[in-house]
Amino acid sequence: MAAKVNKGPREFFRKFLVSLKRKPHMIPLVVLAFAFIWYSFNLTQVSNTTSLINGPHMGLSEFATMLFSALSLVCFLNAFPHRKKVNVFMLVLMLCMVAGLIFCDTYYMGRITAAITSTTNPIDPTGKNIFVTNAMNMLKVHRIILIVAVALTALLPVYKPMLKKINTNVNIEGNQNMGAIDISQE
Repeated sequence: MAAKVNKGPREFFRKFLVSLKRKPHMIPLVVLAFAFIWYSFNLTQVSNTTSLINGPHMGLSEFATMLFSALSLVCFLNAFPHRKKVNVFMLVLMLCMVAGLIFCDTYYMGRITAAITSTTNPIDPTGKNIFVTNAMNMLKVHRIILIVAVALTALLPVYKPMLKKINTNVNIEGNQNMGAIDISQE
């Protein structure tokens, strides 16, 4: 039995490029999944801010963001089925959900700004309420990640042919002179 030879990071990078050439839609999917993970890991900041400010529809916005994040991943996976054409309906539905996510983030940030700049009983976003500032900054980054995911999805027809042009062939010794092999003796 032949032992498998590990070529190191170069072979890993080559295999990674081959998988990207086959499924280039994985690039925006990873970015969209990162946006979901980013929001999920910082959910405590958002929940504490909702609890402190308790503005109109802040909890609903927080819930809708989590729901749309999970459902947009499902729609994205269904938009690009294996070895089939793109499911346009699911792609449009995913883009609508991402637009809803951006709206929810913007609305929530508006509620935070209204609470901070209120003329009656404004909230101080420093000291023990630093989580309000953290939530605001996290939502800004979340919106940027979502916009990058949409841009990568929209530009998929542009960079897909570029990925196909990358040479990922493995040069094996002895394969260069295939024409020189004499098979007339058989």
